Amino acid sequence: MTFDITIPVLNEEATLEHQVGVLHTFLKDHFTTQGQWKIIIADNGSEDNTRTIAQQLSEEYPAVHWVSVPRRGVGLALKTSWGQSKADIVGYMDLDLATDLQHFPEAYDALAQQGCDLVYGSRLHPDSEVINRPFKREVASRGFNFLLKSYLGVGFSDGMCGFKFLHRSILEDLMNGGAQNDGWFFSTELLTVAEWQGKNLCELPVKWTDDVSSSKVKIIPLAKRYIQSMIALKKLQVQN
Repeated sequence: MTFDITIPVLNEEATLEHQVGVLHTFLKDHFTTQGQWKIIIADNGSEDNTRTIAQQLSEEYPAVHWVSVPRRGVGLALKTSWGQSKADIVGYMDLDLATDLQHFPEAYDALAQQGCDLVYGSRLHPDSEVINRPFKREVASRGFNFLLKSYLGVGFSDGMCGFKFLHRSILEDLMNGGAQNDGWFFSTELLTVAEWQGKNLCELPVKWTDDVSSSKVKIIPLAKRYIQSMIALKKLQVQN
């Protein structure tokens, strides 16, 4: 099966070339079929040299492409990238590669061989190994996932981990069912709507290393947006 891995980026000139190179080498070593995969750099409104570097990488590596997203928003970046994809499997990971790349073949096998519709990495699985995560982020993550379970009635363990892959054939169903957010909450909507629709979600315990120095996340404002998005999604469920 073919697959596209999207990496949403915003002002990542310092690390983009190196990290894409690491991912490209890993995929080239593990998936040797010509034309089986692509790395999609989704430029999310960068104001530094990210776009120039992304263009250079696409010229250097035939399997690397870039798309320009009309305005900022991780969800919008994913929708833009996946909407142009022809691959059997689409998904994304964060540029910091916090989720160990050794898990990607596991995710691919779950989709290609084991009948999963959507695979998501979970830092909260008992078998996961989480390294270097600040206490306040751990508390915030567990609190957010508790709200998801109690308010939206879902059973998945980690709605925020930046490591999710799905069959592109189900994407339209998920978006029509309410996965429409332009921001970070889109990846959580994918899981929520997929569960509501009875899709086969597969949880993957991961080794995950927090790169605090690269994070642009501000917990309080993000939490407020997430709660507002949860309320909107709940209303949509009631209406349907």
